Amino acid sequence: MVDSNLLREFVIAGHGNLSKVRELLTDHPELLDMPYSWTETDKETAIMAAAQMGNAPVAEYLLARGAPLSICTAAMLGRTMEIDAILSEHPEKIHERGAHNIPLLAHAALSGNSVLVRTLFERGATEGSSFAMHNAASRGYQDTAKWLLENAKPDVNWKNYQGKTALTVALERKDEPMVSLLRTHGGQE
Repeated sequence: MVDSNLLREFVIAGHGNLSKVRELLTDHPELLDMPYSWTETDKETAIMAAAQMGNAPVAEYLLARGAPLSICTAAMLGRTMEIDAILSEHPEKIHERGAHNIPLLAHAALSGNSVLVRTLFERGATEGSSFAMHNAASRGYQDTAKWLLENAKPDVNWKNYQGKTALTVALERKDEPMVSLLRTHGGQE
């Protein structure tokens, strides 16, 4: 039986601490795909944590060690061939959600690939457009944010877990082109 605190530490590291992930996985390889239960209905593995944060280095490291590739992780990484293969076998996965019930479209926006975002949206991954737009704007992915704003009808003033709108984040990042885009679409702080 794995110590719950150790598993929690590993999953937390999966959000963005590659050196800690390496250290813990070297000492405890059994942690690789083990989910931590935040609540009865909210379980998360380290690779799910990396996917929801858009942390490609952690996700790639875990995949190289044998972690499974979910459609949400593939979307965050922009792996269109793998996404096509998954959807060919399991078309219902277009509605898949990752850690903390985060929709597929929000993961795809983290890739910065506006063609992928558009393709998934057109194939039915329409939930989470506000989250996706916020992710794209927060990363400075102008084309992706613009496409979502013009086609997916997101709430431009949706707030993330920190209570910040996309405009607030763009202003903090001093991303003037994104600030202009968001303001054009009614963005507020």
